[in-house]
Order: sequence, then structure tokens, then C-alpha cells
Amino acid sequence: MSIAGLIMQQLCANKFVSPTTGATISSAQLGILIALLFFPDSSLWSRAAFAFLAAITGTWVFVWFILRIPMKDPVMVPLIGIMFGNVIGGITSFLAFRFDMTQALSTWLVGHFSLVLRGNYELVYLVVPLIAAAWIYAKWFNIVGMGKEFSKNLGVNYSLVLFAGLSIAAMITASVVTVVGSISYIGLIVPNLVAIFKGDDLRATLPDTALFGALFVLICDVIGRLIIMPYELPIELIIGTVGSLLFIVLIFYRLRFGRRSLTKDRLLELFGLTRRARPGCCNPAVIK
Repeated sequence: MSIAGLIMQQLCANKFVSPTTGATISSAQLGILIALLFFPDSSLWSRAAFAFLAAITGTWVFVWFILRIPMKDPVMVPLIGIMFGNVIGGITSFLAFRFDMTQALSTWLVGHFSLVLRGNYELVYLVVPLIAAAWIYAKWFNIVGMGKEFSKNLGVNYSLVLFAGLSIAAMITASVVTVVGSISYIGLIVPNLVAIFKGDDLRATLPDTALFGALFVLICDVIGRLIIMPYELPIELIIGTVGSLLFIVLIFYRLRFGRRSLTKDRLLELFGLTRRARPGCCNPAVIK
């Protein structure tokens, strides 16, 4: 999920775009519901196929729409994605209530690891070749993130690379949603935290994003198992709580410093603790 968010942020040149704010997760859930409605006895791989198609379609529609709006404010784009995702989520909920599929769909609405058993998690292995493809074409993704005109000047097919990268991100997201359900904020928080310290080069930050994303999920899972032992809280609840708080901090940071990396001075400035030099102190003109 964190790598999917990293790819989407790089391609869209917006640090607030992710599977959560780009309607990818909501579209994958709708695809799973369609599979349950029309093919009740479908296998996990069949549901995943519907989730792939729905996630890719929903992500393409979202990006197609934002490419045609005149104002691409860094905060406005994810807000449009959240509204679009809520529309898809509303359609999913309506169909689930209408055909009495709410209980069957609840497994994929909230992320948890209780159903990750042998025979149910092998679908996640599909993520490996997708990540390898993202690694190979990382330079092209970086170029597309610079804009359409910049890509054309370097001879890169902007539309082809854009939608190919979005398809990779959508398939990664659909794979995770099919196995463990919805896990919000992973694709939003983790790539931003890594980029703050390591920059925006996709190939350089991809391994760190994957490792830090796994570590973040592991820590949240341990917290969910310890809070009300011997019972377990869904990991979506822990990540949603922590992620929402970090998301607020990231909004203030990105609005103030843009895509610049974090330094000690910027960290102090973010919290209003900027040190001011005393008049005449360490001033070359005064010393002379």
C-alpha cells in the first residue's frame, strides 16, 4: 500500500494523493461486491480480478478528472478524490443493503489480519512483480511527475506511462484489499515521511518506503493486540487513528515548505521555535 501511494504521488506530482484519497480502495471494494453479487461462489482470485478492474477504472477516472480541472491546488486534489471515493462508497453501501450483502462485505470494509491463513494470502505474492516493474520504470515515472510538456521534450509518452503507473498502483492496492481489507493512510503517510528525509527520487525511496511501511503496519498491529488483550483490535482502527493525526501534521508541513526535505531549521520553524540571531551578534558587518 505504501508503494502504491508512492507511485501515485510521484505520477500526480501531489503528496496528498494516495489509494485512500484517490478512490482506489473504494473502487476495489465495489469490485469485490460486484463479484459477490453476481458470482457468490467465486474464488479469491475471481474476486481479485473484479477488484483489479474496478480499482484501475476508478483510479483512471479520478486522474482523468483532475487533469482537466483548471485549479490543481495541493489540498484541493485529494479533497476531490475523497469526495469521489465517498460517492463510490455510497454506491457500494447501497448495493450491499439492497441485496443483503452487508455482513459479507464487512470483511473487506475494515482491514484486519484474522483471515490471513494458508490458502488466502498467496494473492499478495502478485505484488512482487508489480513492485519490480515500478523499480524498472522508476525513471519514467519521475519524468512524468515533472509534467506533460517536460515529458514530451524528453520523448516520453506521458499518457501511456501515467496510466501504466496508475494501473500498477491500483493492482497493488486491490491485492491488499482483497486479502486483508481496507487499510487507510498507509499509502499517504509512509511515502510522505520517507520523502521528507530522502527526497522525491522514486527509485531511491522505494526500498525505504516498503520497509518503513511494513514496520509501521507491524507496530500498529502489535498495539492493536496489546490494548485489549486477549482480544484484538482491527489494524484499520489503529492506523486510522495514528494516520489521521500524522495527516494533519503533513498538511501543515506541505503547505508551509512544499516538497522540500526536512532539516533542523525547518522543524523548528514548523513549531514556531525558529532561533533569531541577536543584533550585532555574529554579524560580519559589525565585526568589521
